[in-house]
Amino acid sequence: MTVVCQERHPERYNVGAAKLVRPDIPDGLLPVFVLDDYEGLHPKLLQDFTVEERDRYVEANAAAVRELLPADLVFANHVLLGGPVAAASGARYAVKAHGSELEYSMRGRPELARWGAEALAGAEAVFVGSAHIRAVLEDVVGHVDRVYEVPPGVDVDEFTPEDRLRAFAGLIAESELDEPQARSADERHPDSGNAARFEHAFARDEPTVVYVGKLIENKGVQVLFEALRGLDARAVVVGFGDYRETLESIAPPGTIFTGALEHRHLVHLLPLCDVAVVPSIFPEAFGMVAAEAAAAGVPPVVAAHSGLAEIAAGVGADYPPELSHLTSFPTGDADVLRERLRELFALPDAERRALGAAARRAVERKWSWTAIAEQLLEPFAT
Repeated sequence: MTVVCQERHPERYNVGAAKLVRPDIPDGLLPVFVLDDYEGLHPKLLQDFTVEERDRYVEANAAAVRELLPADLVFANHVLLGGPVAAASGARYAVKAHGSELEYSMRGRPELARWGAEALAGAEAVFVGSAHIRAVLEDVVGHVDRVYEVPPGVDVDEFTPEDRLRAFAGLIAESELDEPQARSADERHPDSGNAARFEHAFARDEPTVVYVGKLIENKGVQVLFEALRGLDARAVVVGFGDYRETLESIAPPGTIFTGALEHRHLVHLLPLCDVAVVPSIFPEAFGMVAAEAAAAGVPPVVAAHSGLAEIAAGVGADYPPELSHLTSFPTGDADVLRERLRELFALPDAERRALGAAARRAVERKWSWTAIAEQLLEPFAT
């Protein structure tokens, strides 16, 4: 496998035996759906690209792909601009559609919607991560043939339940490896001082809720903070984004902000937490962070909409019927979320651990890499 992307630090990720190719892109212009900082690149919203800039970007990447041919399949990420790049490569290709390009850049922009539809028309398969994204895709670009609903996969060998003492030691060790830095230097890195912060916090046995994701208003962290009012629990907030300063100003006492963390941190942090909350107020394609938490044996509580609702249903199916409601809450309803958290914290430790074990079983059965890989390969079996 060869991965074509703009990642500047592939050594931070386990890509196995895959080769990574980073094409030069014209003027360093990177089309994005949400503006963030990218080392060595100039991010620009896809919808703000001129036609000439789009064409130059597609050709630069398609030329890089053609240099790597022959290949059995080009698997393109995102309808735009991945679809046009794959189509221009001249190879057999498939496209994975996400909510980000569809909701943030393509919806309400007919020209981009038409371009996306043209690219998908030549794909041998179009993959969507949930029934929600299947509906969004049809709504934005029109009817698409050969659509397969395959959710993202979770590495259930990496995200596992872990003894708390071992998780504590692992989290401190990984945090000590992080280079000290000012937050403003690179918001995609962990905050400096996390090791001492974690050591102090987790030395106390206190009910803990974890949030992992972008710190933007649409992710609904403010709803979680409101829900925590009156509860004897602390929040750990993992992520970066332009809403962080506002969230810090309204966070309940004792809230821990960590900055961006990598899997090497999260596999130890999650088992130290009692509940994982995904409170998004905007549609989500799936809910990977909830599935990863569940794989680590941490009961997830998610907003009951879009792809998140599918996570709640999948996990809840393995819960005792009288507790299945604890997987979700009405979107934006801090009062109900508070009650869900109160119920979870009131459960005996053994019963809450049993819920975590049930959540992991659901992930292993539905969303493990093995299960997902089989589904991705199925359209090409013949």
